[in-house]
Amino acid sequence: MRLTALKPFVPSGKDFELAKAFFTDLGFVVNWEGGGYAELQFGSAAFILQHIENQALQENFMVFVEVDDLGAWWEHVRASGVLERYAGVRAKEPTDYPWGNREVHLIDVGGVCWHFG
Repeated sequence: MRLTALKPFVPSGKDFELAKAFFTDLGFVVNWEGGGYAELQFGSAAFILQHIENQALQENFMVFVEVDDLGAWWEHVRASGVLERYAGVRAKEPTDYPWGNREVHLIDVGGVCWHFG
């Protein structure tokens, strides 16, 4: 027996449509949508965007995503325009952390912190 996928349910914040637009502008594809949920995918990584607003949850929710080329991912994030287009979105360039990873941190429109490494 083996696990074959992990798809966290990520809170969208108050504006589900805005969150969905943010992720599609970042390059994710919507595989399906319905009932306040949407599966978004980029390459082989996928998650479920959930229409829920809970500020404490959003500001404490983190997701780690492994990428094969962190420098290229950082350039992709910058080129996508999401950092300028969406209020509250911010990112930190590739940085070495004491836990041994080099990561890009991206805060989405709902306040969720994404660690790309």
